[in-house]
Amino acid sequence: MVGESSAQQRERFSRHLLLPQVGAAGQEKLASARVLVVGAGGLGAPVLTYLAAAGVGTLGVIDDDEVDLSNLQRQVIHTTDAIGTAKVASAAQFLQGLNPNTRVEPLNTRLTTTNVFEVIDEYDIVVDGTDNFATRYLLNDACVVRHKPYVWAAIFQFNAVLSIFHAGNGPCYRCIYPQPPPPDSVPSCAEGGVIGALPGLVGTTQALETIKLILDVGTPLRGRLASFDGLAGQWEYLPVAPSPQCPSCAPGRNRSEDDVRAEWAPAQPDATKVSCAVPNNAHEVSPSDLEQFLQDHSARLIDVRSAAEMEIVAIPGAENIVLDEILATPEIGAKDQPVVLMCKSGMRSAQAASALRENGYERVYELSGGVLSWVASVAPHEPTY
Repeated sequence: MVGESSAQQRERFSRHLLLPQVGAAGQEKLASARVLVVGAGGLGAPVLTYLAAAGVGTLGVIDDDEVDLSNLQRQVIHTTDAIGTAKVASAAQFLQGLNPNTRVEPLNTRLTTTNVFEVIDEYDIVVDGTDNFATRYLLNDACVVRHKPYVWAAIFQFNAVLSIFHAGNGPCYRCIYPQPPPPDSVPSCAEGGVIGALPGLVGTTQALETIKLILDVGTPLRGRLASFDGLAGQWEYLPVAPSPQCPSCAPGRNRSEDDVRAEWAPAQPDATKVSCAVPNNAHEVSPSDLEQFLQDHSARLIDVRSAAEMEIVAIPGAENIVLDEILATPEIGAKDQPVVLMCKSGMRSAQAASALRENGYERVYELSGGVLSWVASVAPHEPTY
């Protein structure tokens, strides 16, 4: 291997060599393995760290995001000095310092319907460290077509679920979750939060499951869904089986690359982060015009985020009525008074606006881009999340 002598290699991996399940032959399997990690964030950080430390020979990492301050609470592969740099570059630098014998292949790009097969074809195992449904479904379907194991996990607040999906060797992701939920119906970690240590625990477990696959030892999490309750400190394991109605891997489906591209291209699952884009329309108020608009129209400003989000950053004078309350009872007072709704990026405020308009509120406006856009253009000294 590059960079170290045989004696140094034996010393580096001596604790592996002592294990009968690994030994010299197993360490060579790890050195020959090629693993793709999709996302260099909360889950990707521990996955990459422990796979490199274990001696996996080649690690691909794909992510088009940059390191920001809010990442550092959980994405421990990055440092404060790396803020503003590409996550894949930051990750590669860290991993090379940890184990110079591991070849790191950084891909500073988005995973799309156009490149997904080209990317995963270069690797033996795909590990999912993303945070959005579109990419998960695209990855799953591509792995089904290519018969590759897909090591998946999802985290939220204090809870996590994970499994290995490998069509032909158990269920795929869509056997359990056939179709993605409606857009913005499930809050992301950026909206609901996540305890920083949780992705460390779960990502390390993903790394362990990946190592078991490479070594062909133990009982990998195929056919089982592991669920972790961080507040209770409890793991539960649920058996899951291939679904004969699965839209991806059911017998006789025989889906092709073109089938996968055709299904997911309209959804544009092209990023390892959730998009914050909101289309402009006549019912939107720009952040730069907000103060004047509120004065000219004697309008109310209602923030539909959680109280915890407002503690991080809030626009002065905003009332807090959370989205769930508006959706349950779309009544916020006089229907003839103008109101501007806002959230983090515009998705939740759009839901709230739709509910109010259906209930007879005609003078409902939305803050374009939400509080993130307001900070960027009006109050750059305020924090974001």
